[in-house]
Amino acid sequence: MAPVEDVEMKNVESPAAASDPETPEVKKDADVLSVQDLREHVKQLDKAVTSKEPRFAMRVLRSLPTTRRKLNGNVLRAIINQLYPAGPEKDALLVFVEARQPDAVEIEPPRSRSATKMPVPEVDVYMHLLVLLRCLDANKLAEASACTEQLMTKVLAQNRRTLDLIAAKCYFYHSRVYELTNKLDNIRGLLHARLRTSTLRNDFEGQAVLINCLLRNYLHYSLYDQADKLVSKSAFPENASNNEWARFMYYLGRIKAARLEYSDAHKHLVQALRKAPQSAAVGFRQTVQKLAIVVELLLGDIPERAIFRQAQLRKALAPYFQLTQAVRLGNLQRFGEVLENFGPQFRQDHTFTLILRLRQNVIKTAIRSIGLSYSRISPKDIARKLGLDSAEDAEFIVAKAIRDGVIEATLDPEKGYMSNKESSDIYCTREPQLAFHQRISFCLDLHNQSVKAMRYPPKSYGKELESAEERREREQQDLELAKEMAEEDDDGFP
Repeated sequence: MAPVEDVEMKNVESPAAASDPETPEVKKDADVLSVQDLREHVKQLDKAVTSKEPRFAMRVLRSLPTTRRKLNGNVLRAIINQLYPAGPEKDALLVFVEARQPDAVEIEPPRSRSATKMPVPEVDVYMHLLVLLRCLDANKLAEASACTEQLMTKVLAQNRRTLDLIAAKCYFYHSRVYELTNKLDNIRGLLHARLRTSTLRNDFEGQAVLINCLLRNYLHYSLYDQADKLVSKSAFPENASNNEWARFMYYLGRIKAARLEYSDAHKHLVQALRKAPQSAAVGFRQTVQKLAIVVELLLGDIPERAIFRQAQLRKALAPYFQLTQAVRLGNLQRFGEVLENFGPQFRQDHTFTLILRLRQNVIKTAIRSIGLSYSRISPKDIARKLGLDSAEDAEFIVAKAIRDGVIEATLDPEKGYMSNKESSDIYCTREPQLAFHQRISFCLDLHNQSVKAMRYPPKSYGKELESAEERREREQQDLELAKEMAEEDDDGFP
């Protein structure tokens, strides 16, 4: 039998290497596409400046989260080299961009285009904002601080209405950098000055962002009185985006909850959840839902179990589910265990102070359940069931619950017992009417907000309406087109 010779395999690439997303060719293609997307954004910004239509700039800013994920040093260096001529402005930006990695493939600039002059201020500020975002994503806080100072210098030096939308984003990330460096109190004066300027210029997006930044600033230091004064002295613009409205409603809910206005706080938090993006912003919805659960418990209501079963909220709301069970059962011992086990997390969520107020609700729930179970019971037995120190404390708590209308009972200190009254028909009171009125008011407010949120094409009212003959002609053309499409679909099948 003849020996089998070895066969040399040349230029054979394994399927795993071909499909590896980290190969240089795939990386180069991704970076090239990112640069092309940024050049398209620059065109949109130029179009917004020339046509004075803010919707083109808004389109670019809406894609900022997607753009942010594609940024790296290679992409930023390529786009800056393509847009900026040689000079100090270009060098000032490249200082904050990380050096090109040895394995990164250099992106060649287009041969037919070379920058001979500086881009318009809108493009310049947008590029500077992208560099700042890259510094934040890389956790380079020192470089981010220097970069944001230069960015705000550029924004403050301009007085262009076409720059307002981009400047609003700059205000937000400027405040974010100072928050990460624990220097939020240093920019309070700047934010107030820019808010005054934005109000005078009718810059609605800038007003919304600056008001939210100031509220976040005050709440960061627990300055609830100053935050409440800011809300009462300023008017939040109705033309602001839904994201800014959602933030404002959340901050307003925190302020109202701290001031014991639980009904208003719950209403604002529900509106924040409705205006927040449903498919994104998971962290924001988790934060709002945590506060909404605590406020609802303070109102004496029990949140629905379906809230805790949502896939995106199940893990984050697990401590609040145990808290809800303790309040629903009126178990003081379990309530104390929940506080002890999850106290650090409650403090991190800024709900610990509100949760401490729930102790009275737990006691009221326990007294209500005791009142339903016993027609006559002594304060000593109530103290034993609630885990209180003495019968005097139980007697005081029961008297307060009777005064607040928690239970329908009478307390007889001489005979030493509490006797319950017969329950009356709730439909003989005004409570159903008040509940129905509350639901009607909510539906009317929701309808009014929906009508205000409707948008129409600009100057559509000035277009001439088509005549009856033109309408018939158009309908005939549509009918013929539908028949042709149906015939083409029929031809596609065997």
